[in-house]
Amino acid sequence: MHPSRRETLSLALASAGGLALPARAGSSVGACEPSTRHGSGHPWHSGIEGQRRADLGNGRYLNPVLAGDHPDPNILKDGDDYYATFSSFLYYPGVPIWHSRDLVNWTPLTAALKTNIGSVWALDIAKHDGRYFIYIPALDTSDAKRPVKTWVIHAADMRGPWSEPIDLQLDNYIDPGHAIGEDGKRYLFLNGGNRVRLTGDGLAVAGHVEHVYDGWPIPPEWIIEGFALEGPKLLRKDGWFYYFSGQGGTAGPPTSHMVVVARSRSIHGPWENCPHNPIVRTASRDEPWWSRGHATAVEAPDGSWWLAYHGYENGFRTLGRQMLLEPISWTPDGWPKAKGGNLAQPLPKPRAPAGPHGIALSGFVPDMLTTKFSFHAPRPGYLDRAQLTGGVLSLTAQGSDPAASSPLLFVAGDRSYEVAIELEIEPGTEAGLLLFYNEKLYCGLGLSDGHLHAYRIGQQERWPPGAPTSARRMHIRLVNDENVATFHYSLDGKTWTKERSFEVAGYNHNVADGFLSLRPGLYASGEGKATFRSLSYRAIPPNSPPA
Repeated sequence: MHPSRRETLSLALASAGGLALPARAGSSVGACEPSTRHGSGHPWHSGIEGQRRADLGNGRYLNPVLAGDHPDPNILKDGDDYYATFSSFLYYPGVPIWHSRDLVNWTPLTAALKTNIGSVWALDIAKHDGRYFIYIPALDTSDAKRPVKTWVIHAADMRGPWSEPIDLQLDNYIDPGHAIGEDGKRYLFLNGGNRVRLTGDGLAVAGHVEHVYDGWPIPPEWIIEGFALEGPKLLRKDGWFYYFSGQGGTAGPPTSHMVVVARSRSIHGPWENCPHNPIVRTASRDEPWWSRGHATAVEAPDGSWWLAYHGYENGFRTLGRQMLLEPISWTPDGWPKAKGGNLAQPLPKPRAPAGPHGIALSGFVPDMLTTKFSFHAPRPGYLDRAQLTGGVLSLTAQGSDPAASSPLLFVAGDRSYEVAIELEIEPGTEAGLLLFYNEKLYCGLGLSDGHLHAYRIGQQERWPPGAPTSARRMHIRLVNDENVATFHYSLDGKTWTKERSFEVAGYNHNVADGFLSLRPGLYASGEGKATFRSLSYRAIPPNSPPA
């Protein structure tokens, strides 16, 4: 490290000197004026803390309806209410549940799964005889004999309490889809075109897995990740059973994923493929949404029909797979047909009263571990690590570095945003602010006894290393400007010094696997505890000049 830089950083930490971070133009917190997306010219509407909101306020909406990482969406219509849940992978509490009345505006209800059963993949939510069920496949790498299991949890109310997970003894299948046959019996449809019958209470299998559907033959010249017949969702309508599936692979090339549909008069088949399959597909890397697939068909309050599915935003795989909504119509001969094109344009929303949308990401609140925060790959007893008193978070340290600390993370759905936190550490503790994909791929800035620590690509920076400091209390700020992340520090929260910047566009599934997303969050490693105060989040509107 050049001596002059070390001296400058040490002086800054000792005296709170340094360069003030300039404000972003037009970046007032909570602004709700329409702006434009970068390079698109289309309306951009902001909600809480300036976060992206699909509802444009004029009877139209612009995808995504749920920005940020909400993969494998599954929607249950329950009277006037709609509930959505998503794959939660290694984030716990897991299985987040969101609520809507119009399919466009959504708010979080709870997280249904507290017990760590492994990496939670695409699941299914159902209601039967007045009770709610969620069928959950999970990868448990510690179990060599049964690495993939299917579990079920159930509750009398969507808000819970939810039961502890019950092992269905159904191994090596994923993507369950619950259905009721014309005979009133319950079934789980599974990946690969397979199916198994359930007991009447839905809490055990009743028979052997059988193969019932071969999928739609993908043209060999198409550029896809793999055949990957998965995500079965069954719909009964007008005397038909409709079998919606994802094919082509959920990531990989932009043109991988797609939505196919088949139908039958009986839940036992035979299944006839739709003549205009796939009904949804990204056909070009130039489209705004990549790898569109894994769809649930759902009827809106006004009787219109829609597909809810996920996709990667062009150029922003770091945000994960976001929830998209596309209108469909039914042809005279009874086939669904998508009407949204490539989703580049605003679309008329369902005719229903608009409700609230989103959640404030700033601050620490009592229900934060069931509505916005989650630990990555936590150990047993992880909920006891976070103690909240008067809006101040105390986090017990764990592990030797950020990778082993099971950081506390949240989903950010904006292309550009700013996060700031004030932290205080006990002796032997290191704590800070991260952008975290997984244990091998993260960046951030932390404070320990005597030093700042900068991390890039999951490793501590040593050329140059972090500056020495005697401070135990510090403000850290992160600005993620379209996948360029810059970290700053301050002793008083007013005068800031820029530490360093990282380009993070490659921090995504196609590079690191795992189906995760790049999430901002907090960590505490070593021994002792870290105290976090004054967490703030604000979206940076499109077309603002860089800081």
